[in-house]
Amino acid sequence: MTVAARTRDDGVAVVTLDRPERHNAIDLATAAELASVWRRLRGDESVRAVVLTGAGERAFCTGIDRSVTVPQPPSPYAMDDPLRDIGPKANDLWKPVVAAVGGMACGGAFYLLGEAEFIVADETATFFDPHTSYGMVSAYEAVYMAQRMPAGEVARMALMGTAERVSARRAYETGLVSEVVPPGEAVAAAVRAAAVVAAYPTEAVQGTVRALWAAKEAALTQALARAPQLIALGNRPPDAQAALFAARTPGFRVR
Repeated sequence: MTVAARTRDDGVAVVTLDRPERHNAIDLATAAELASVWRRLRGDESVRAVVLTGAGERAFCTGIDRSVTVPQPPSPYAMDDPLRDIGPKANDLWKPVVAAVGGMACGGAFYLLGEAEFIVADETATFFDPHTSYGMVSAYEAVYMAQRMPAGEVARMALMGTAERVSARRAYETGLVSEVVPPGEAVAAAVRAAAVVAAYPTEAVQGTVRALWAAKEAALTQALARAPQLIALGNRPPDAQAALFAARTPGFRVR
């Protein structure tokens, strides 16, 4: 199992991406496990709020595992995305989800962060989007972040690729993160917040979550509908992406 889930006595479930040796990158098995966990929590009346985090100190999640091969249809107007259904909202879970981020959160991690109610980050957290550096279109990721950050900040993060990383403090200043805590304390802080919410009447809480999502749902749906074509037309072939990845050089600016 690459996703661990435990339910506390206070009605908070802690869901942990458990591949620290791969920086909690998501392979196909992990993607399926995430969807299964959200569907299970959806029907568990003992769970009234969720904290989502990653195992280890180096990363929350670094997106899709680069060892994954996903066969694609030949049409430039279609694309199979293995991460499209890994988030709680994609699985019709309307219980509040608080993300607890430490270390790197990049690329496909934004599918998960984009469907959390709010994000708590520790001071080690950094956020970046490597797609353009490797000849890939940032479509889903940029769309999700555009729901949480000013357009200029999203554009800079998506276009600067691996050259820059957004610090936890800057993420707080731009509204991506709601609280910054000392290193190693993100999960505890997220659990404290989730426990407060879990203590409230669950119908009112879930109705509020659904209302907040409805405020951006139409624009999000329209934007995501364009993503497959943009990716199919704009991505370099896999072997060219791999060459760019292999040729990457160390070094980046944190802002």
